[in-house]
Amino acid sequence: MPGESEPRWRRGARSAAGAVAGAVRRFPFTFATTAVILLVGLGVGGLWDALSDRSWYPNVAYGLPSFEKGRWWTVVTGPLFCATPVDYLPVIVGVVLLCGLAEARMGTRWTAAVTAAGQIGAVLLAALVLFVLRHTAWSWAQDLAGDIDVGISAGVLCAGAVASATLPSPWRQRLRLGLAAYTGVSLLFVGGLDDLEHALAVAGGLAVTHWLRVPHAVRTSGRLSRREWRLLAVAGLILLAAILVVVWLVPGRTLVGDTKGLGGPGWQILAFLVVVGLLVNGLRRGGRTAWRWTVLLCALNALLGLFVAVVYVIGKAFDQEVTVTGAAVFVPTSVVWTAELLVLLAGRDAFQARRPRSRAAKRAAARGDRPPAQSADGSPRERAADLLVRRGGGNLSWMTTWPDNAYFFPEDDSASYLAYRAHAGVAVGLGDPVGAAEHRARTIKRFAEMCDRSGLVPCLFSATAEAAEATDGLGWRSVQVAEDTVIDLPDLEFRGKAWQDVRTALNRAKKDGVEYHLGALAEQPRHVLSQVRGISEEWVGDMGLPEMGFTLGGVEEALDPRMRVGLAMDGDRRIHGVTSWMPVYGTEGVPRGWTLDMMRRRRDGFRPVVEFMIASSCLALREGGAGYLSLSGAPLARTGPAESATVLDRILDQLGGAMEPYYGFRSLHSFKAKFQPRYEPMFLLYRDEADLPRIGLSLLRCYMPSATVRDLLRVPAHRE
Repeated sequence: MPGESEPRWRRGARSAAGAVAGAVRRFPFTFATTAVILLVGLGVGGLWDALSDRSWYPNVAYGLPSFEKGRWWTVVTGPLFCATPVDYLPVIVGVVLLCGLAEARMGTRWTAAVTAAGQIGAVLLAALVLFVLRHTAWSWAQDLAGDIDVGISAGVLCAGAVASATLPSPWRQRLRLGLAAYTGVSLLFVGGLDDLEHALAVAGGLAVTHWLRVPHAVRTSGRLSRREWRLLAVAGLILLAAILVVVWLVPGRTLVGDTKGLGGPGWQILAFLVVVGLLVNGLRRGGRTAWRWTVLLCALNALLGLFVAVVYVIGKAFDQEVTVTGAAVFVPTSVVWTAELLVLLAGRDAFQARRPRSRAAKRAAARGDRPPAQSADGSPRERAADLLVRRGGGNLSWMTTWPDNAYFFPEDDSASYLAYRAHAGVAVGLGDPVGAAEHRARTIKRFAEMCDRSGLVPCLFSATAEAAEATDGLGWRSVQVAEDTVIDLPDLEFRGKAWQDVRTALNRAKKDGVEYHLGALAEQPRHVLSQVRGISEEWVGDMGLPEMGFTLGGVEEALDPRMRVGLAMDGDRRIHGVTSWMPVYGTEGVPRGWTLDMMRRRRDGFRPVVEFMIASSCLALREGGAGYLSLSGAPLARTGPAESATVLDRILDQLGGAMEPYYGFRSLHSFKAKFQPRYEPMFLLYRDEADLPRIGLSLLRCYMPSATVRDLLRVPAHRE
């Protein structure tokens, strides 16, 4: 009926239809190809019956026999079909992923052209290769020359290979290594006609990226970074594991010979996979120990292969019959072991990370209990604090002087540093580097190099837009994780309707006899300090999760004499609320502003105490010469949706919503809007999307290092 709201299911259907229509407009070739394959399969029954058993199958399938009989049209009809129902799933997934990627990166015309050219070229070239080789004594080529095939998978793989040129490192190398490993292992140890076509398509696609100017291709220096050397080493071990698994699962007559009975017992395969898994985990982190063990393993296998080759050559030279048992597997794996050894030796500088120190040593170093080598400036923490006071820093820089931070001082720059915490193999830098702004990019680059040497993943959390701009030049990515709220003090006046709540709080405090006291918490009487601790403990007890740290301080941090603490106190010396303020130093060694850290209120105290304390702090700190106050940023909260929300933005938005009942980050962010601040974005800066799961785990440990799994799974029934 008119006036009734639209049903939810109808709104959802309309939204889904709009999303599908948008995807079709953006990826027309991908959707058209998928639709044609499915419709043809539905029409001929290929979705449930094998087409290879049909009498008309030779008339639509391509291959050397078809071309010799003049069926050249099969290069057009063959890509429309799949030989068996099982083949439809990998073909459709390949079209969606690889053609979709190519269409997103290169455009529809290039994708269509590359897919068609790759498909036709691979089919014709495979037929030519088999035509030449079938007259030799090679039984594999003789058998394959009589086969025919259908499917568009060769063109799809070619499109993926060409599209790899448009990807930044390390995704470019990952895609190329994945395609090469898949086609190489399949060709050597499965050896079907489609495997030959796939290998030729990928090889041709990669060659095209060097000969033609691919749209939006990413230029490379040609030199391999530490991460790329590690990726190559890891890929070699995974390739060796894949060879053994394929031989064990699908033995048969292949390009390298008959592999039946060469897979070995299952426990042997499992043991090898466990060893490879341990070595891969160490190599991806640049571990020196893993490198040494892998070099030893590669060298033994390479020497064994060399010994067998020498014996074979000598035997042939003296007309002796020499038989190598399991040569179909032994020969190619020996080649891969040798190649892996060469990669490890050539990229040995990428594997310098030593075994991690004990937990006690890590904690001692993080606290700054041990001075850095050849340093007479005290502990790293004291050196960092002194440098911060002299050189100045950002709104969050004072947090770098807190306990549990580790410090990175570039060897070529004694006037800058970056504080970080290491968890789950990730070094989480806290905010921007401290020091001269012109050295920001260099400090971050040196920090990343240190992490590479130590087997850590680098990232910066709660960094400013200036740091994000500096890392753009290093090829890093960024995502906004919070917003800083800044109040400019020189012209601040609590006038107008927007300040009504603040004026009400000030008037109510005056009426109830609540006064504001600003000073150092460490200088307060014992009964005041006891009340502050009690209020803080009450606040922590009300939460469903443990108290957070990292960028959220507490009473212990507020006891630093260089911080300022604001107290709301009535005539009976009863504390109603407490705020702590971190100094933001300028280059003259004097605070140019202050950043809010701790903010606590008594549960049964003066209701608008928080508005009263912040407003009073603005007035008191302005009298002390401060130019602005930062109310700091609430994690996973912002004033509005991102202008162009990515998948990661949406995930963070959902995470912020899930944590809201427990920590109230968004409510806090909305509360700060009462003070009419200006907003400055704060970012997570990282190198690679694949690092994000580990970065997320590391951030969780940074904020809640003592939280147990039970703490994280416990959901409070309600919050008071």
